[in-house]
Amino acid sequence: MLIQYKKDYEKIAMGLLSYLSDFKNIENLKEEITLNQDENDFILYLYRNSQNNMVGVIGTQVSNQFVIIRYLSLAPGFREISYERKIVDELKHEYPDKRITAVPEYTNLLKTVEEDNGQK
Repeated sequence: MLIQYKKDYEKIAMGLLSYLSDFKNIENLKEEITLNQDENDFILYLYRNSQNNMVGVIGTQVSNQFVIIRYLSLAPGFREISYERKIVDELKHEYPDKRITAVPEYTNLLKTVEEDNGQK
């Protein structure tokens, strides 16, 4: 289940983001959290699995027609394609009227979901 970031989840979000090399630096990490707290088009979602554990985070940028996946980070032990697919599928359900796309590093997420849906 995708849950939109709020201040209550700051430590969890920071922990999950710290697995990404761009956010190893604490200043970059704090800046990203602040960016997602401001009223703008950057929206951070946490992913809760079926056991109610927060195991992932996905950063998005939302525009009128698109949702851009900026990054995805999963906790060790949950870094499986099945979790990536679930997260992207839930994002698609969250924004049914928008096209889901990704920055170049994460376009592979879209390919696996399209293959599952019989699209190529």
